[in-house]
This record gives sequence, C-alpha cells and structure tokens, in this order.
Amino acid sequence: MVLLQTILIVILVYYGLKFLLKWLAPKILNYAVKKTSERFGQQFGGNPQDYDNEPTREGETFVSKKPFPKSNPSKKVGEYIDFEEID
Repeated sequence: MVLLQTILIVILVYYGLKFLLKWLAPKILNYAVKKTSERFGQQFGGNPQDYDNEPTREGETFVSKKPFPKSNPSKKVGEYIDFEEID
C-alpha cells in the first residue's frame, strides 16, 4: 500500500510540475526578454530609431549594406603539396 501511495504521489507531482511549467514558462521568458531589452537599451543609449537622421517618406525603402572587405590576393594561404600514389 505504501509503494502504491508513493508511486501515485510521484506521478501527481510530475504532472503537476509539467502543467505548471507549461503555464509559467512563457511568462518567465517574456519577463526575461523585457528586462534584457531594457538593460540593453540603457547600456547602448536608447532606441535605434534615434539614429535615423533622414526621415523617409511613406512607401520609400532604404537599404543600408556594409561594404564587402576586399580580398588580398598577395596574401599567402599555404603551401601546395602534390601527393603521388605509390603502388
């Protein structure tokens, strides 16, 4: 009887925690994301919209790209070794 009672308690605790975590996990993650974004905003000085100097008209699209780094062809990568098979 004690074994059956212990197994029942373990099963109830398992399903209770499973249900509770499914219900609380999204709330905890939303809170963590909110706090992290607040700290990030404080550390780096506010909204990214503050850096937009030129107002864009409605419907206008602006794409900002980083320039590709130029490859240096004179840079030596390594030594080429030709292997031959020995029969």
